[in-house]
Amino acid sequence: MNVALDSIDRRILRALQGDASLSLADLAERVALSRSACGRRLQKLEQAGVMRGRVTLLNGPAVGLPLTVFITVRTSQHNAAWATKFSEVVESIPGVLEVYRMAGDVDYLIKAVVADMGDYDRLYQELLKADLLDVSASFVMEEIRYSTALPI
Repeated sequence: MNVALDSIDRRILRALQGDASLSLADLAERVALSRSACGRRLQKLEQAGVMRGRVTLLNGPAVGLPLTVFITVRTSQHNAAWATKFSEVVESIPGVLEVYRMAGDVDYLIKAVVADMGDYDRLYQELLKADLLDVSASFVMEEIRYSTALPI
């Protein structure tokens, strides 16, 4: 669903992407609106589903999860029952951050964080419960750019 956003909506969203902990008063001041007008716009954006939620982003290494891994998965099964099982498996694994169904040579791409190679092996063993054809992992050596902010 594409929601029509005006320049004020975009300013609100950019400000919140930078710091979701802003008080309504601070947000209103940043976007040059009254608190009540800013609050109404914020409520409309939330109700329209423009905002998924407000979160605190943690530093993986600081909380004992220094290793990011991208996992590619191929399967020989392309049916609803298998897809449901796969979704249940990946939803249950701590450390799995994102899962995408892909077009091309790879069926799924998973982003996960782990403490070390032993922790990755635990994650891998859990993934195997989904009856996979091929699993391959690439480990991040250096994070060059990271952002959760959409370019609006």
